[in-house]
Amino acid sequence: MSAVLSIDRTAAPAAASTQLRFNPRPQQKFWFDPPAPRTSVEAERRHRQERLAGAFRLFARFGFAQGLAGHITARDPELTDHFWVNPLGLHFSRIKVSDLLLVNAKGETVIGDRPLNKAAFAIHAAIHEYNPKIIAAAHTHSIYGKAWSTLGRKLDTLTQDSCAFHGDIALFDDFTGMVVDDSEGLRIAKAVGDGKGAILQNHGILTAGPSVEAAAWWYIALENACHTQLLAEAAGTPKPIDEAVAQHTHSQIGGPEGALHAFESLYEGLVEAEPELLD
Repeated sequence: MSAVLSIDRTAAPAAASTQLRFNPRPQQKFWFDPPAPRTSVEAERRHRQERLAGAFRLFARFGFAQGLAGHITARDPELTDHFWVNPLGLHFSRIKVSDLLLVNAKGETVIGDRPLNKAAFAIHAAIHEYNPKIIAAAHTHSIYGKAWSTLGRKLDTLTQDSCAFHGDIALFDDFTGMVVDDSEGLRIAKAVGDGKGAILQNHGILTAGPSVEAAAWWYIALENACHTQLLAEAAGTPKPIDEAVAQHTHSQIGGPEGALHAFESLYEGLVEAEPELLD
Protein backbone atom coordinates (compact mmCIF):
# COMPACT_ATOMS: atom_id res chain seq x y z
CA MET A 1 0.00 0.00 0.00
CA SER A 2 1.34 3.43 -0.87
CA ALA A 3 1.99 5.93 1.90
CA VAL A 4 -0.49 8.74 2.48
CA LEU A 5 0.79 12.22 3.35
CA SER A 6 -1.12 13.71 6.28
CA ILE A 7 -1.29 17.50 6.64
CA ASP A 8 -2.36 19.15 9.89
CA ARG A 9 -4.48 22.09 8.75
CA THR A 10 -5.08 23.29 12.31
CA ALA A 11 -1.46 24.31 12.86
CA ALA A 12 -0.94 27.87 14.06
CA PRO A 13 0.40 30.42 11.57
CA ALA A 14 4.14 31.11 11.50
CA ALA A 15 5.50 33.33 14.22
CA ALA A 16 5.80 36.99 13.47
CA SER A 17 9.59 36.77 13.58
CA THR A 18 9.58 34.51 10.49
CA GLN A 19 7.15 36.57 8.40
CA LEU A 20 8.35 38.58 5.43
CA ARG A 21 9.31 42.11 6.31
CA PHE A 22 9.18 44.96 3.79
CA ASN A 23 12.33 47.05 3.92
CA PRO A 24 12.13 49.62 1.14
CA ARG A 25 15.42 50.78 -0.29
CA PRO A 26 16.14 54.34 -1.40
CA GLN A 27 14.89 54.98 -4.90
CA GLN A 28 17.58 54.29 -7.50
CA LYS A 29 18.10 56.72 -10.36
CA PHE A 30 17.26 55.44 -13.84
CA TRP A 31 20.59 56.08 -15.52
CA PHE A 32 24.13 54.87 -14.89
CA ASP A 33 27.11 56.71 -13.54
CA PRO A 34 29.87 57.26 -16.11
CA PRO A 35 32.77 54.82 -15.88
CA ALA A 36 35.82 55.86 -13.91
CA PRO A 37 38.44 57.44 -16.19
CA ARG A 38 41.52 55.37 -16.95
CA THR A 39 44.58 56.69 -15.12
CA SER A 40 47.06 56.51 -17.99
CA VAL A 41 47.30 56.44 -21.76
CA GLU A 42 48.47 52.84 -21.54
CA ALA A 43 45.41 51.85 -19.51
CA GLU A 44 43.09 53.61 -21.96
CA ARG A 45 44.80 51.94 -24.92
CA ARG A 46 44.47 48.52 -23.32
CA HIS A 47 40.81 49.17 -22.52
CA ARG A 48 40.04 50.06 -26.12
CA GLN A 49 41.96 47.05 -27.43
CA GLU A 50 40.13 44.64 -25.13
CA ARG A 51 36.70 46.05 -26.02
CA LEU A 52 37.61 46.02 -29.71
CA ALA A 53 38.63 42.35 -29.63
CA GLY A 54 35.48 41.63 -27.64
CA ALA A 55 33.32 43.50 -30.15
CA PHE A 56 34.54 41.28 -32.97
CA ARG A 57 33.73 38.15 -31.03
CA LEU A 58 30.28 39.46 -30.15
CA PHE A 59 29.69 40.30 -33.81
CA ALA A 60 30.62 36.71 -34.67
CA ARG A 61 28.07 35.46 -32.14
CA PHE A 62 25.40 37.66 -33.72
CA GLY A 63 26.24 36.28 -37.17
CA PHE A 64 27.73 39.50 -38.54
CA ALA A 65 30.87 37.89 -40.02
CA GLN A 66 30.70 37.59 -43.81
CA GLY A 67 33.77 36.31 -45.62
CA LEU A 68 36.53 38.92 -45.70
CA ALA A 69 34.13 41.84 -45.20
CA GLY A 70 33.74 43.83 -42.03
CA HIS A 71 35.84 45.96 -39.74
CA ILE A 72 35.68 47.84 -36.45
CA THR A 73 38.24 50.46 -35.54
CA ALA A 74 39.33 52.24 -32.36
CA ARG A 75 41.32 55.46 -32.35
CA ASP A 76 44.57 55.22 -30.40
CA PRO A 77 44.40 57.51 -27.32
CA GLU A 78 47.97 58.78 -27.74
CA LEU A 79 48.64 58.64 -31.49
CA THR A 80 45.26 60.09 -32.33
CA ASP A 81 45.75 59.90 -36.11
CA HIS A 82 46.32 56.12 -35.75
CA PHE A 83 43.66 53.48 -35.22
CA TRP A 84 43.46 49.82 -34.21
CA VAL A 85 41.70 47.46 -36.62
CA ASN A 86 41.24 43.77 -37.36
CA PRO A 87 43.56 42.08 -39.85
CA LEU A 88 42.19 40.85 -43.17
CA GLY A 89 41.18 37.20 -43.25
CA LEU A 90 41.06 36.43 -39.53
CA HIS A 91 37.54 35.38 -38.53
CA PHE A 92 35.85 37.64 -35.99
CA SER A 93 35.39 34.71 -33.59
CA ARG A 94 39.17 34.15 -33.32
CA ILE A 95 40.42 37.71 -32.87
CA LYS A 96 42.55 38.44 -29.81
CA VAL A 97 44.05 41.70 -28.57
CA SER A 98 47.45 40.62 -29.90
CA ASP A 99 46.01 40.21 -33.42
CA LEU A 100 44.95 43.86 -33.77
CA LEU A 101 46.80 46.11 -36.21
CA LEU A 102 47.79 49.70 -35.49
CA VAL A 103 47.51 51.74 -38.70
CA ASN A 104 48.56 55.33 -39.33
CA ALA A 105 46.92 58.02 -41.47
CA LYS A 106 48.95 56.94 -44.51
CA GLY A 107 47.66 53.38 -44.38
CA GLU A 108 50.92 52.02 -43.03
CA THR A 109 50.79 49.23 -40.47
CA VAL A 110 52.80 50.36 -37.44
CA ILE A 111 52.10 47.33 -35.25
CA GLY A 112 51.19 43.90 -36.58
CA ASP A 113 52.28 41.73 -39.48
CA ARG A 114 49.00 40.56 -41.00
CA PRO A 115 47.45 42.12 -44.12
CA LEU A 116 45.24 45.23 -43.85
CA ASN A 117 41.78 45.42 -45.43
CA LYS A 118 41.96 48.27 -47.96
CA ALA A 119 38.27 49.07 -47.54
CA ALA A 120 38.75 49.28 -43.79
CA PHE A 121 41.40 51.92 -44.27
CA ALA A 122 39.50 53.89 -46.94
CA ILE A 123 36.35 54.14 -44.82
CA HIS A 124 37.67 54.37 -41.28
CA ALA A 125 40.68 56.61 -41.86
CA ALA A 126 38.35 59.22 -43.34
CA ILE A 127 35.83 58.90 -40.50
CA HIS A 128 38.50 59.26 -37.80
CA GLU A 129 40.16 62.18 -39.56
CA TYR A 130 36.95 64.03 -40.37
CA ASN A 131 35.47 63.88 -36.86
CA PRO A 132 37.92 63.88 -33.92
CA LYS A 133 35.07 63.11 -31.52
CA ILE A 134 34.62 59.65 -33.05
CA ILE A 135 36.61 57.05 -31.13
CA ALA A 136 35.28 53.95 -32.88
CA ALA A 137 33.39 52.94 -36.00
CA ALA A 138 31.88 49.62 -37.06
CA HIS A 139 30.83 48.23 -40.43
CA THR A 140 30.04 44.69 -41.54
CA HIS A 141 27.83 43.03 -44.13
CA SER A 142 25.19 41.81 -41.67
CA ILE A 143 22.11 40.38 -43.36
CA TYR A 144 19.31 42.72 -42.23
CA GLY A 145 21.30 45.94 -42.55
CA LYS A 146 22.38 44.80 -45.99
CA ALA A 147 18.80 43.94 -46.98
CA TRP A 148 17.44 47.26 -45.71
CA SER A 149 20.16 49.19 -47.52
CA THR A 150 18.84 48.01 -50.88
CA LEU A 151 15.64 50.01 -50.37
CA GLY A 152 17.45 53.35 -50.48
CA ARG A 153 15.49 54.72 -47.50
CA LYS A 154 16.14 55.84 -43.97
CA LEU A 155 14.54 53.80 -41.22
CA ASP A 156 11.24 54.91 -39.72
CA THR A 157 10.98 55.28 -35.95
CA LEU A 158 8.68 52.35 -35.26
CA THR A 159 9.60 51.13 -31.78
CA GLN A 160 10.99 52.37 -28.50
CA ASP A 161 14.34 50.78 -29.35
CA SER A 162 14.55 52.49 -32.74
CA CYS A 163 14.02 55.86 -31.05
CA ALA A 164 17.70 55.66 -30.09
CA PHE A 165 18.45 56.40 -33.76
CA HIS A 166 15.79 59.04 -34.36
CA GLY A 167 17.40 61.71 -36.56
CA ASP A 168 20.83 60.15 -36.02
CA ILE A 169 21.28 57.84 -39.03
CA ALA A 170 22.15 59.22 -42.46
CA LEU A 171 21.49 57.70 -45.87
CA PHE A 172 24.54 57.44 -48.12
CA ASP A 173 23.18 56.77 -51.60
CA ASP A 174 26.37 57.05 -53.65
CA PHE A 175 27.42 53.41 -54.00
CA THR A 176 30.21 52.94 -56.56
CA GLY A 177 31.48 49.46 -55.69
CA MET A 178 33.89 48.28 -53.01
CA VAL A 179 35.23 51.29 -51.11
CA VAL A 180 38.96 51.56 -51.79
CA ASP A 181 39.08 55.23 -52.78
CA ASP A 182 39.81 57.80 -50.07
CA SER A 183 37.38 60.29 -51.60
CA GLU A 184 34.45 57.91 -51.12
CA GLY A 185 35.52 57.33 -47.54
CA LEU A 186 35.41 61.08 -47.00
CA ARG A 187 31.89 61.31 -48.47
CA ILE A 188 30.77 58.59 -46.07
CA ALA A 189 32.43 60.44 -43.19
CA LYS A 190 30.62 63.66 -44.12
CA ALA A 191 27.31 61.80 -44.34
CA VAL A 192 27.80 60.38 -40.83
CA GLY A 193 28.82 63.78 -39.42
CA ASP A 194 28.03 63.91 -35.70
CA GLY A 195 25.39 61.20 -35.97
CA LYS A 196 25.48 57.56 -34.94
CA GLY A 197 26.09 56.20 -38.42
CA ALA A 198 24.71 55.69 -41.89
CA ILE A 199 22.79 53.33 -44.12
CA LEU A 200 25.14 52.71 -47.06
CA GLN A 201 22.79 52.09 -49.98
CA ASN A 202 23.27 48.67 -51.60
CA HIS A 203 26.08 47.99 -49.16
CA GLY A 204 25.04 47.74 -45.51
CA ILE A 205 25.12 49.77 -42.31
CA LEU A 206 27.80 51.62 -40.37
CA THR A 207 27.88 53.05 -36.87
CA ALA A 208 30.26 55.40 -35.08
CA GLY A 209 30.53 56.66 -31.53
CA PRO A 210 32.58 58.17 -28.70
CA SER A 211 33.69 54.75 -27.42
CA VAL A 212 34.20 51.25 -28.76
CA GLU A 213 31.32 50.11 -26.58
CA ALA A 214 28.88 52.67 -28.02
CA ALA A 215 29.81 52.10 -31.66
CA ALA A 216 29.55 48.32 -31.28
CA TRP A 217 26.27 48.33 -29.35
CA TRP A 218 24.71 50.81 -31.77
CA TYR A 219 25.64 48.49 -34.63
CA ILE A 220 23.90 45.58 -32.91
CA ALA A 221 20.87 47.77 -32.19
CA LEU A 222 20.75 49.25 -35.71
CA GLU A 223 20.86 45.78 -37.26
CA ASN A 224 17.95 44.87 -34.98
CA ALA A 225 16.03 47.98 -36.06
CA CYS A 226 16.51 47.04 -39.72
CA HIS A 227 15.28 43.52 -38.98
CA THR A 228 12.27 44.85 -37.10
CA GLN A 229 11.16 47.18 -39.88
CA LEU A 230 11.60 44.51 -42.55
CA LEU A 231 9.36 42.18 -40.51
CA ALA A 232 6.81 44.92 -39.79
CA GLU A 233 6.51 45.94 -43.44
CA ALA A 234 6.22 42.31 -44.50
CA ALA A 235 3.32 41.90 -42.06
CA GLY A 236 1.42 45.06 -42.90
CA THR A 237 1.65 48.85 -42.70
CA PRO A 238 3.59 49.94 -39.61
CA LYS A 239 2.55 53.05 -37.70
CA PRO A 240 5.53 55.31 -36.91
CA ILE A 241 5.90 56.89 -33.50
CA ASP A 242 4.79 60.53 -33.22
CA GLU A 243 7.64 62.99 -33.84
CA ALA A 244 7.47 64.63 -30.40
CA VAL A 245 7.35 61.26 -28.64
CA ALA A 246 10.23 59.96 -30.76
CA GLN A 247 12.36 62.99 -29.88
CA HIS A 248 11.56 62.65 -26.19
CA THR A 249 12.35 58.93 -26.17
CA HIS A 250 15.58 59.61 -28.06
CA SER A 251 16.61 61.96 -25.26
CA GLN A 252 15.99 59.16 -22.77
CA ILE A 253 17.71 56.21 -24.48
CA GLY A 254 19.85 57.65 -27.25
CA GLY A 255 22.95 58.56 -25.26
CA PRO A 256 26.29 56.74 -25.33
CA GLU A 257 26.15 55.92 -21.62
CA GLY A 258 23.33 53.43 -22.03
CA ALA A 259 25.02 51.95 -25.10
CA LEU A 260 28.23 51.48 -23.10
CA HIS A 261 26.47 49.60 -20.34
CA ALA A 262 24.46 47.50 -22.80
CA PHE A 263 27.71 46.45 -24.44
CA GLU A 264 29.37 45.74 -21.10
CA SER A 265 26.51 43.44 -20.10
CA LEU A 266 27.42 41.26 -23.11
CA TYR A 267 31.18 41.71 -22.77
CA GLU A 268 31.38 40.41 -19.21
CA GLY A 269 29.90 37.03 -20.13
CA LEU A 270 32.01 36.88 -23.27
CA VAL A 271 35.29 37.29 -21.38
CA GLU A 272 34.22 34.67 -18.86
CA ALA A 273 33.51 32.20 -21.67
CA GLU A 274 36.41 33.17 -23.96
CA PRO A 275 39.22 34.63 -21.80
CA GLU A 276 41.82 34.02 -24.51
CA LEU A 277 40.53 37.09 -26.39
CA LEU A 278 42.56 39.17 -23.91
CA ASP A 279 45.83 37.54 -24.97
